[in-house]
Amino acid sequence: MKAIEITGLSFTYKGSEKKAFTGIDLDVEEGSITAVVGKSGCGKSTLLRCIAGLCPRVYQGEMVGTISIFGEKISSISHVSLSTIVGIVFQNPATQLFSPTIEDELAFGPENLCIPREEIGNRMNDVLRIIGLEKHRNLNPANLSGGQQQLVAIGSVLTMRPRILLCDEILSWLDLEGRKAVRDLLIELKKHGTTILLADHRDEKIDIADKIVRL
Repeated sequence: MKAIEITGLSFTYKGSEKKAFTGIDLDVEEGSITAVVGKSGCGKSTLLRCIAGLCPRVYQGEMVGTISIFGEKISSISHVSLSTIVGIVFQNPATQLFSPTIEDELAFGPENLCIPREEIGNRMNDVLRIIGLEKHRNLNPANLSGGQQQLVAIGSVLTMRPRILLCDEILSWLDLEGRKAVRDLLIELKKHGTTILLADHRDEKIDIADKIVRL
């Protein structure tokens, strides 16, 4: 089944005379890892924002073309519903982490959806095990290494139980150890059926990708 189907997609930010990209057609299979690579400024981040429903709802501009998630056009999916299907992780984990403990960080998204506390606790325990930080659940994310912070950022998205995970240059700020931890986690998520779309200006992720798309 197609997790993502994009046809004739173009986007122009409000106030800009230049399109971020134009005429993109892309199919992403469910449960696969797809790498989107290209030079800085070619529109990779904008593409992920469009898939996540952030463009043009949050980042204003003109979008032409269609994006469907599991067969449904995102224009017909509410932002709240879309946030439970598609999760996005950004390049710098510090921009996504603001809670005093890892537990609080993981609980933030589900709490905003008014999910029952018992269910939130179960999700936190599952995610802490997946990201390997069970023993550090009460630590402040600001005191973690870059790799651990990125794992927490991914974990905060995973507690929303998304079927699709978008990763915007998430290895860029990490050392070798941090990159290995995140890459291993992405491979594990794929084994459990998560569809993953990676964006980066380097080709180092190609070895874990099922398909490579160059912008």
